[in-house]
Amino acid sequence: MVDYDELYDYLRKEKYGEQLQALPKGFVASVGDYFKARRKELAGADVFSESLMAEKKKFENAISIFKELMLRRKKKILNLVFVASETGIMKRDFGNMLDFERELFEGLIGNVEEADKSLSNLLMGSGETEDGGGNKMIILDREVEAFVDMEGNVVGPFGKGELVNLDAKVAEILVGDGRAKFVDE
Repeated sequence: MVDYDELYDYLRKEKYGEQLQALPKGFVASVGDYFKARRKELAGADVFSESLMAEKKKFENAISIFKELMLRRKKKILNLVFVASETGIMKRDFGNMLDFERELFEGLIGNVEEADKSLSNLLMGSGETEDGGGNKMIILDREVEAFVDMEGNVVGPFGKGELVNLDAKVAEILVGDGRAKFVDE
């Protein structure tokens, strides 16, 4: 189980080291055990004891130290995501990440790569334009029977005056036929 001094030492190393510091396996569980044990000790102690007040303050500090340690590690991971997305190098400090940090890193890398692909598609004109894809909100001027949309799904029937959110291409067809109007016009 981790104690206050070890927790402080981990924070100090994380604070003054550029790279993500190695933490022992089961570190978070060990800190959780420490917090539970401290809570239990403090709950059973004499409320008016001076030593209890000092121990409570030490416990509060331990919680703050842990939060700051995790915050600093998140900042370093975000920086690693930025470096990895720009350079393609992803293994630096990977071994020093805790399991949940590795999942965070991989998820963020995936999101950044997806955003880069979308940006590239927009620049090349091969993707949907920013306002040309997706769904459009229309209001129907007359009743519309059930029909099959572009994906082969049955859509409708709809009544006159009904507000409907449809695929942009389908919405454009209905507006073009005079059966509906775009809500944003």
